[in-house]
Amino acid sequence: MENTKQQVREFYDQIGWSQIGDGLYQNARYEDLRPVSREYIHNCHMRVKRHLAPHGDILLDAGSGPVQWPEYLTYSEGYKYRLCADISITALKEARARLGEKGLFVVADIANLPFKPDAFDGVVSMHAIHHLPLTEHKRAYLELTRVLKPGRSGVVVNGWHNPLLMRLAEPFIALGRLFSGRSAKKKKKDWAASEEQAGTFVEKMTPRWLKSELNGAVRFEIYPWRSLSPRFMRWFVRPQMGGKVFLRFVFWLEETFPRFFGENGQYPLIVIRK
Repeated sequence: MENTKQQVREFYDQIGWSQIGDGLYQNARYEDLRPVSREYIHNCHMRVKRHLAPHGDILLDAGSGPVQWPEYLTYSEGYKYRLCADISITALKEARARLGEKGLFVVADIANLPFKPDAFDGVVSMHAIHHLPLTEHKRAYLELTRVLKPGRSGVVVNGWHNPLLMRLAEPFIALGRLFSGRSAKKKKKDWAASEEQAGTFVEKMTPRWLKSELNGAVRFEIYPWRSLSPRFMRWFVRPQMGGKVFLRFVFWLEETFPRFFGENGQYPLIVIRK
């Protein structure tokens, strides 16, 4: 288990949070950064803020990374401080450059937080818990709840393991690869088409697992953060085929049917309450 966390730390210290230009990190190559997707991705990022208290003393950013996207910075706009907790020294140095005096920085394991109970007015954790072994996921949720003040809420964003909507899309992606001449048999790494953080440890959960593990231990609700994976978006969201309009429709569907898309899309937004 410690070897797993060491691997994750080394990956992000040496590779994941290395800048590749234009203020972007190596980790950004797992995202769809095309102009056609920008509005949808921005709106999905901003969903986090609606579930956090707008004001408070300290917002805990558990597994903060470098606070890499501009929308992430808005989560702590109404707070005096944003405390970034991460196992990567490189991540915390980069976060300090972005947050300045508003930031507090602690090297910490998200499943073993070194803070007293009821310490924070809000908690956010973006794409961090999946770097823990599955056996520690529940402990991470318990820790985030423990350090949250009563009456407050926190937001966790991660990816589901093999979600329904993306499973349904796979045959069409395979067909697209066939017609484009990009055979699935080719094993050469295509970073532009990758969505997984290869080179480091990732273990994702299912909605059934989450409900079973957290039932009675943590008060939580599941909403959609983003239903579509970067892989899906790169294949099917095209500017010349009304991609922006399609994504606006998807966002409307997610807002209208949050339970279905939260549990069956790629990325859930899990709100914990205390």
